[in-house]
Amino acid sequence: MNLQKNMGRTDRTIRFVVGLVLIVLYFMNVISGTVGTIGLVFAIVLLGTSFVGVCGLYLPFQFRTCEPD
Repeated sequence: MNLQKNMGRTDRTIRFVVGLVLIVLYFMNVISGTVGTIGLVFAIVLLGTSFVGVCGLYLPFQFRTCEPD
């Protein structure tokens, strides 16, 4: 299955930064418990999508933040 990238540079950068911030907050115990766990999972998803360049939520709506091919 070939997924075309649907995230632009700005979108990927914002997701990367927010993911890093959430991870730092979790490991500095600023957020903990259930909220911390949910934040950590969300951070992992954000980092993963920023590296891959494909957002699964964009696919059904055919939404793209990158330059057209």
